[in-house]
Amino acid sequence: METAVFGGGCFWCTEAIFSRLKGVEAVESGYAGGATANPTYEEVSGGNTGHAEAIEIRFDDSIVKYKDLLNVFFATHDPTTLNRQGNDVGTQYRSAVFYTNETQRNVALAFIKQLEDDEVYDDPVVTEVSALNKFWPAESYHRRYYDQNQNKPYCQLVISPKIAKLRTKFAPLLK
Repeated sequence: METAVFGGGCFWCTEAIFSRLKGVEAVESGYAGGATANPTYEEVSGGNTGHAEAIEIRFDDSIVKYKDLLNVFFATHDPTTLNRQGNDVGTQYRSAVFYTNETQRNVALAFIKQLEDDEVYDDPVVTEVSALNKFWPAESYHRRYYDQNQNKPYCQLVISPKIAKLRTKFAPLLK
C-alpha cells in the first residue's frame, strides 16, 4: 500500500471524494503541515497551528495511480485560491500536496506544470507542494462525516455537488 496526503479545504469534502475510488483502501481526515503536536480541530480551525485540514489516503498502486489521485484532487477543489476553498478561509483550508517521497514530489510538480502549460485555470495554481512531516488523525467524529450526515445543509450544498462532479468526470475510477 502507498500513502498520499492532500489538503483541499474541508476534509469532510476530500474524504468523501477519495473514499469512492477503486484501489483506495482507507481515507482518514486529519491535519498536516503545521508545527503543533497532536492538534485538535478547534486549534486548527482557529488558524494558529500552521496545519491544513488534510486527508491521508492509503491506496493500491496496482489499481489506482498517484497521478490519478492528483487528477481527481485538482479537479474537485480550487487550487488557484490562496488559503481559501469557497466560504472556508484561512491557512487551514489551503490547497496542499504533502509528498511522502521524492517520486510523489516530482510527479506533483510535473502535474502542476502541465496544468499551467495547458492553461486549465484562468489563475495560477497556488497549491503548496511540501514534504509530509507528520499526519495527525482528526477526532473520531470527523470520520465518514459525509456518509453519516448527507442530509445536513453543508453536505447537501457543498459536498454533494462535488460527489456529482466526481461521478460524471471520473466514473471509470469509482468503486
